[in-house]
Amino acid sequence: MPPLKMDVLEEHFAEAAFLWSQWERALQSPAYDVLETAALEERLLAHLDGLVLGGEVVAGELLLPALEADDAGKISAAAFALLSGNGKRELEETLAVFDGGDALQQNSVGRALGLSEREGLEAALRKRLKADDVALRVAAFQVLSFRGAISAEFRGEWLYRDDAGQVIAALQDANPLSQDIVQSLLPRLLVDPRPGVREAAIMAGLVSGASPAWKACRQVAKEGGEGRRQCLVTLALGRDEKDAEWLASLVNNEEQRADVLWALGFSGQTVAAEACLQVMHDERVANLAGEAFSAITGLKLEGKYQLPPPEEEESLVPLDDEDLDKDLVPGPEASLPLPAADAVEGWWKQARKSFERGTRYLRGQKADEVELLDALRSEPMRRRPVHALDLSIRSRGAQNLQPQAFTLRQLAEWEKARAGSTRVSKHPFAKIFLGWGKAVTSRRKRLV
Repeated sequence: MPPLKMDVLEEHFAEAAFLWSQWERALQSPAYDVLETAALEERLLAHLDGLVLGGEVVAGELLLPALEADDAGKISAAAFALLSGNGKRELEETLAVFDGGDALQQNSVGRALGLSEREGLEAALRKRLKADDVALRVAAFQVLSFRGAISAEFRGEWLYRDDAGQVIAALQDANPLSQDIVQSLLPRLLVDPRPGVREAAIMAGLVSGASPAWKACRQVAKEGGEGRRQCLVTLALGRDEKDAEWLASLVNNEEQRADVLWALGFSGQTVAAEACLQVMHDERVANLAGEAFSAITGLKLEGKYQLPPPEEEESLVPLDDEDLDKDLVPGPEASLPLPAADAVEGWWKQARKSFERGTRYLRGQKADEVELLDALRSEPMRRRPVHALDLSIRSRGAQNLQPQAFTLRQLAEWEKARAGSTRVSKHPFAKIFLGWGKAVTSRRKRLV
């Protein structure tokens, strides 16, 4: 074997750490689709493979020290490369950082643990489900859940725990709840006062087909409370014209406007598109309004329909006024195009006659003619988690796609769902959950 060139390997690692961060951003990007993300991921994995070939020398000199870094991309890339080898020491030291590191280190190593295909990893993680440290137990549960390695029985046990973090972790597992849990425990969790529990219970209940969860979701959307943004989105997915009209009316509330626009883009209704036009001149949310309008109508915000990006001012902020805790990395909204509102309004005046009121559209096509699975293949990465939620609810948890996984897994899950025989309902949520409620009542009467 030729001697290792550490300068070349250092470049591999620097590029891997950079590409890992880029890949994480791509998963939330409005500019990337799944195939573009797969191409970025392929470059990332190629650099990681190069590091694995370096063996113990690279592990000791580059990767293990990087686990103590303060950069998430660097930690995750190092941990993944270490786990990709066969060394026992590398595994033990990576898990030691997961066990005892700070929040950034634990989360970043946990990300690599969730994505790694190393044999025996799940057994090591299960041991940590009994750790004295509750935070470590929750972190291990979340990694195992991401890997699809939590049994229904064990999950059910966690739902009865006193610690809210453990209950939330169990509720956030992608699989539907058992009907025993839905009927006996879920009603209590839907009114649980512990922070985060009710929000997680609503989403778990929706995936499980529970009508009380739909009722609670509507209540949070209408009255406010923890998880309202997600509940507004779920109402938009529900395909109810009256709900779309109510959501559209909320754009008049400046405090809620950003969350409402995000939801409106998934409603697909003409009333939603017109609400987006109504606030498209508001520079604070113009890009969000444009994104939602485009998702409904199919108009590409380019050429005359797009404004040039504003010039950034380079004036220095006084040190006393600078927010040192502010995240310097722009969020996914920063790359959204700015719509030329007047031009878009002119286009809508001509195109409006082709859109039927009360019909749900996706990119200008009737949603019934665009299969949900097709949307998951073609829509921007930023929007795919919501479409994945829609698929999970409409299949009652039988078809799940993990939008934060490597695209190889995502595409395999997509193919499995496409080939599956599970029925995916196209009915409004109100009808879906009403039907579930009647079925439960009927079963109870038969038992009496």
